[in-house]
Amino acid sequence: MRVLIVGINYRPEVISCAVYTTGLAEDLARQGARVEVVSALPYFPDWRVFDGWRGPVWRRARGPDGIRVVHCPLYVPRKPTGARRVLHHASFALSALPVALWKALRFRPDIVFAVAPGLLSAPTAWLAARAAGARTWLHVQDYEVEAAFATGLLSRGSAAGRLALAFERWVLRRFDRVSTISAPMLAKLPEKGVARARTYELRNWADIARVTPMPEGRSPLKAELGIETRFVALYSGALANKQGLEILPAIARALAHRGDVTVVVCGEGPLRDALMESAEGVANMRFLPLQPIERLSDLLGMADVHLLPQIAGAADLVLPSKLTNMLASGRPVVATAEAGTTLGREVEGAGLLAAPGDGAAAARAVERLLDDPALRYSLGEEARRRALERWDKTAILARFHAELGRLADAPHKMADTHVTKKENA
Repeated sequence: MRVLIVGINYRPEVISCAVYTTGLAEDLARQGARVEVVSALPYFPDWRVFDGWRGPVWRRARGPDGIRVVHCPLYVPRKPTGARRVLHHASFALSALPVALWKALRFRPDIVFAVAPGLLSAPTAWLAARAAGARTWLHVQDYEVEAAFATGLLSRGSAAGRLALAFERWVLRRFDRVSTISAPMLAKLPEKGVARARTYELRNWADIARVTPMPEGRSPLKAELGIETRFVALYSGALANKQGLEILPAIARALAHRGDVTVVVCGEGPLRDALMESAEGVANMRFLPLQPIERLSDLLGMADVHLLPQIAGAADLVLPSKLTNMLASGRPVVATAEAGTTLGREVEGAGLLAAPGDGAAAARAVERLLDDPALRYSLGEEARRRALERWDKTAILARFHAELGRLADAPHKMADTHVTKKENA
């Protein structure tokens, strides 16, 4: 089986969507598939092309198991506003188009697998598939159009909003298989015009082998960083504008009276400077750079409680990829999401919920966990159990590989009647 993957984020980026697109590609290659990738020059989470990669050129690389990768140039805004994000994704779609078409004709893939975000590059993948006579799969990591409405970047009733919805619907209906990362997000696909027979739940995974629970206070990283408080409340991930991270300094201020907890923010991104400015004078808050992947377990094990902010209105549209490894670490999560939302359902029973945007409520949830060891331990144990049951990498990839094989082998007319496959929730 030959698979061509088109996605804006890939190795050497080490967080967010790049982790999962790279993991899918490398697993397919290990299983004997021939895999080629069209991606962008690496830029995330700093929103700046990595040192050594800059310039308006296409770069070739060869990954593990012989995976051939072409990294395409793109516009990367230093401050990614709504309009600039559109230009950013459009520039990749355009620079990737000739490469994808060339690979379609030379490589002759059986399946072209596209990853959104960005949805704007999905037509590039679809055109390449048409040129090769290949089957098509679109994997939706988040609903970009709906998220743009939720964050105020687009107005649903505006001409631009209507155009975005029409484009989304057109793209989704063109692919033989459309997958997304949770059951509630999967349920939205038929609402957007995708036949249920073409849908599939492909969860992001936790790296169970790499992230293992450790006794509280035993992470070597805590001592190395000189953190002397008994407790740590940790946010680790990209520092981006649409995630509700602005409440992190408010959480730290609301916890400052305790003296026994440090709020740690670990990551890079366009919001980092603003967060640091907002936290000026907050003595119980620390900012760390993105840590090497080899220290992931030590980093997550440093936490007594994980913090997972989310803006109001987005908790049904995205499921933050960072949640999976938070759960795998065996620590409870405090998420700002309403009960019954996609994020709320995943966290309830393995952590506590607070109202989006309410730093004081999130701080109270943190305090409740810190002051109740039995609750903290029981929720942490459930978090690890869920990671093993729902987010195990080996099981998720095995089911995905089997489904991809069925799609490759199916006659082209079968997509309309194919029995829906989805991950067990």
